[in-house]
Amino acid sequence: MNRLMMPLLASLTLGLAPFIPEPHIVEKIRWVAHGAEGMRAMDWFDLVLHGAPWVWLLVTLVLVLKDRLAG
Repeated sequence: MNRLMMPLLASLTLGLAPFIPEPHIVEKIRWVAHGAEGMRAMDWFDLVLHGAPWVWLLVTLVLVLKDRLAG
């Protein structure tokens, strides 16, 4: 469970910041889902920045589940 704390904390802070009016990651995913028209390099960087903690959390979850199933 300790292995999940840092990625979870990063996902809930950096991954969702700024919180108002909506999290950046939600805005960027919605933009990409609608064709990513008008997205500049800064917008792609923003997507990677705010998406990285979620990828980290997902990878950590998979590794923890794999360890539990194996042992």
